[in-house]
Amino acid sequence: MIVYSVGFSGRRQKMAKTRGPFEPEFSELPRQIPVFPLPSALLLPGGKLPLNIFEPRYLAMVRDCLTRPHRLIGMIQPRAHEEDNLYEIGCAGRISNYGESDDGRLLITLSGTARFRILDIEEVRDGYKMATVSWTDFKADLVPNEHPIDRAMLIENLRHYFELKGYSADWEHIDNCEDERLVTTLSMICPFDIPEKQALLECPDLQERAKLLIAILEMASHADEDENTIKH
Repeated sequence: MIVYSVGFSGRRQKMAKTRGPFEPEFSELPRQIPVFPLPSALLLPGGKLPLNIFEPRYLAMVRDCLTRPHRLIGMIQPRAHEEDNLYEIGCAGRISNYGESDDGRLLITLSGTARFRILDIEEVRDGYKMATVSWTDFKADLVPNEHPIDRAMLIENLRHYFELKGYSADWEHIDNCEDERLVTTLSMICPFDIPEKQALLECPDLQERAKLLIAILEMASHADEDENTIKH
């Protein structure tokens, strides 16, 4: 089992043409990566996902991954919590932070690199899964998206959603978060259903992901309002 959490970061400023000096080039992405099935744990390109790992097979997976050139792990969602029935599309994250605890756990952070499509999958000796993958459809993931979104509509729906859920937020920090980081972080941390998370992952670009995120927030808010009306 794994415990995970994600936070906001990043100022509203013009982004560089590449995500960072440690990210692989498209030509360097491997044909095979270990994959980690975890329901509702969404990773997106440019996002950061902290993981607390203690199950033996995934400890072995991280150990093996650290010996590979780009330290990539593929996060993938199971359909309806069935570990052997996986969605075809996931997102690979590079181990960008690593620590060991005294009780044998590994504390790592995955930095989202690029999405992938599973072509084939097999279980290795230590019990985790290795997948043969294709990156062809997701080359653009390696370049930050600088096209504008309907930020005002997103913030309006987010405020309403948080109010209904009783969530607190640092709105000044959210206002200072650049568009891609805001959409990525909200998509990752909001408690949406697995199919909704997967739909956000499979959006072709930032603009479509922002539109879908707004729609999901609107639907969730309407559902909460209807439920509160019935209760009263």
